[in-house]
Amino acid sequence: MSVTALESTPSALTERRISWLTLLIGFLAALLVALLSNRLWGLGLAIGAVLAWLNFRWLRRGLDALLVASTAQAGKEKPVVPLLTYFAMAFRYGLIALAVYVIFIYLRVPLVSMVVGLCALGAATIAASVYEIWHPLE
Repeated sequence: MSVTALESTPSALTERRISWLTLLIGFLAALLVALLSNRLWGLGLAIGAVLAWLNFRWLRRGLDALLVASTAQAGKEKPVVPLLTYFAMAFRYGLIALAVYVIFIYLRVPLVSMVVGLCALGAATIAASVYEIWHPLE
């Protein structure tokens, strides 16, 4: 199963929907907070939403790599997944933590606002799931 075959699955449409909804929800919340309350909080929400979007994309790539590696070795008793795949999946959390730390220290953006911005991925996942319930693909 190739990566292009993975992109043509019915779940790929939902994954793309979650991806753009993460940014949309995060940026709308950031804009609303920046205009009505505090610009630094709005910036933190936007930064958190971008980090959540990056995390989702990296997670999807890692899982796609695991799927391709395991299906390529379908006949084997114990499939071997490249060590780099595991490293990349774990490394993304370190990169996100480092980015949040640097932004918090140098730009003085509130830490809680970035953490709340990371929740845009959860909100997007819920919205996409509700949409799939109301509009099934079949």
